Amino acid sequence: MVTILEFGPFRLDVDAGILFHGAEPTPLGQRAVLLLALLVRRAGAPVSKDDLIEAAWPAQAIEDSNLTVQIAAIRRTLADMSGEARWIETLPRRGYRYVGPAVSTADPDRASAASDTPSLALPDRPSIAVLPFANLSGDAEQDYFGDGMVDDIITGLSRINWLFVIARNSTFTYKGRAVDVTQVGRELGVRYVLEGSVRKTGTTVRITGQLIDASTGMHVWAERYDRRSEDFFELQDDIALSVVGAIAPSLRRAEINRVKRKRPESLDAYDLVLRAQPDVDSGMPKQVTQALVLLERSIALEPDYALAHGNAAMCHHCLFLRAGLQEVNRSASIRHARLAITHGQDDAPALTLAGFSIGMDGHDRSAAFTALDAALAISPSSALTYILGSVMLAWGGDSDSAIEWSERGMRLSPFDSWAFAAFDAQALGHFNRGRYEEACRAAYRAVQANPRHSITYVQLAAALAKLGRLQEARAAAAQVLELHPAFRYSRQFQGVNCAPALASSLGEALRAAGLPE
Repeated sequence: MVTILEFGPFRLDVDAGILFHGAEPTPLGQRAVLLLALLVRRAGAPVSKDDLIEAAWPAQAIEDSNLTVQIAAIRRTLADMSGEARWIETLPRRGYRYVGPAVSTADPDRASAASDTPSLALPDRPSIAVLPFANLSGDAEQDYFGDGMVDDIITGLSRINWLFVIARNSTFTYKGRAVDVTQVGRELGVRYVLEGSVRKTGTTVRITGQLIDASTGMHVWAERYDRRSEDFFELQDDIALSVVGAIAPSLRRAEINRVKRKRPESLDAYDLVLRAQPDVDSGMPKQVTQALVLLERSIALEPDYALAHGNAAMCHHCLFLRAGLQEVNRSASIRHARLAITHGQDDAPALTLAGFSIGMDGHDRSAAFTALDAALAISPSSALTYILGSVMLAWGGDSDSAIEWSERGMRLSPFDSWAFAAFDAQALGHFNRGRYEEACRAAYRAVQANPRHSITYVQLAAALAKLGRLQEARAAAAQVLELHPAFRYSRQFQGVNCAPALASSLGEALRAAGLPE
């Protein structure tokens, strides 16, 4: 579980190795963060020099002066940013003691919500968030069924051009938690919140749903559906249509009909994609390998299933970049992407994943953005389309567009599991424009969002090197090699078709940080 310590105006994300002042990361280096974490955890108690040195320099013989320098940096950072001088007390010949404000351990999801998006302004059009439906079946294995129901409702609503829809990756951060709907509305910046429950027993399904005006807490609409499970897809359409009708009763029938979309013929194939999705989204080689087993079974059942092909393309993209740059993975990524486009002309997620693979692995950005533009024509509220598009724009050297697209994606999905990719795109964009402080801040946020992804540390190392903070840059570079021992930046640039000028500047910075070419 992520550990976040709060004290005074500061928030220390121990796992990511970042100290925040409010929502902004501080320039404190990784060793200083390790020392501060130990002192704060033992607030009010003496901490010996030996314990501190072991925390920051495990199994290394170092001079006490190194510890003194790091403690001075911590004191200076805390004092400069807070205006208060008394944080860490020196205990002569013994060690140090934290004497600042009381320390608390924060819920990481709520901390992220409070710091990153305190209260978003409402868009200038109707806006909605669909929360995960409660599973009342008494069987945790049926969670995926309700999650799939919500996914398709979100996708259906996203096809309405005038409706602002929050992406599922943000709404699913509320899964399994008791929530205040008015607070959800403030945090996500929406007028309406849809919540509900699913009870699946044998061949029957009962769905309840209620639409709430988050600004007042008043119910706008509520309904219960009892159906046989073979009517699953029709049921999702009915709920989505009812919600849209409740928000704008005068909606033209043609707009309502846009909610409906082609479904896979085989419910078994659909189930397999639902089960694979979390592993696909992880972006980790081990998990996507597991996901491919399920996706291949889905495709065997239904060879024309566009979303299964799109997810398979994303899995092979991950394996290509993070498991050795093998041609077999690159070819498979492009092959599945082309099939997803062929069979998914009305499927925005499939077109998005396919476009990303064609742009990143096939190096055809024109074809990639044709697919992404088609996805946005179908689903204007697709946060994933903007986020993955921003990554391609950034590596292609179109920095201003990359930042714009990433910011759009994050507004549609403030707590997205793909947030690290959006921040990576921002970091690259600012780096390419010579704005190294901004690049560093974005890279820190990328690391916080996904500390297991090596590319986030690549951006951080480059930005720190350009700022002349070489000790911190080398620490970030060490994280890259720990996560991805075979990393070579020239091969990485070739793999993603990095713009030549950007590759040159990045390469110079990464060489200074100590990463191998």
